[in-house]
Amino acid sequence: MKKILMLFLFLAGTAMYAQKEMPNVTIKSSDNKSYNVKSDFAEKDKIYVFSFWATWCAPCIKELDAINEKYSAWSKELNMEVIAVSVDDSRTQKRVKPLLNGKKWPYQVLLDTNQDLKRALGIANVPYTIVVKNKKVVYVHNGYSQGAEEELYNKLKEL
Repeated sequence: MKKILMLFLFLAGTAMYAQKEMPNVTIKSSDNKSYNVKSDFAEKDKIYVFSFWATWCAPCIKELDAINEKYSAWSKELNMEVIAVSVDDSRTQKRVKPLLNGKKWPYQVLLDTNQDLKRALGIANVPYTIVVKNKKVVYVHNGYSQGAEEELYNKLKEL
């Protein structure tokens, strides 16, 4: 029993440490440019909201739509940027661009087709939101329910 507890504490500590800083992972954008999430989203004191989503995930799309309704006001008040990270795999990736064309979201969209970033951050399921400031993960939220964008906004204002 003691060994199991020690293993659990080690793994929990490792998982917490793994989420302190963004991993050194490079993925492509929807317009085929490469971005390193650690170095390309590193402007001092800027807040980056990484929203992990998929075309097949209705709560993900609802969350991104809800943030979109407030995004203009939020970005005028706060030095922030939303990065929508699609975790669609090679089978469903072909649905991403048509969905984006219909949504006209103002976000930078990254395609984590091989799920390298998702795996590096230890994300099990979407929607999953990570807030990063000065290369450090400062807030994590999993799931979406109506109104959760207000909780996110309040958290962003504290940073």
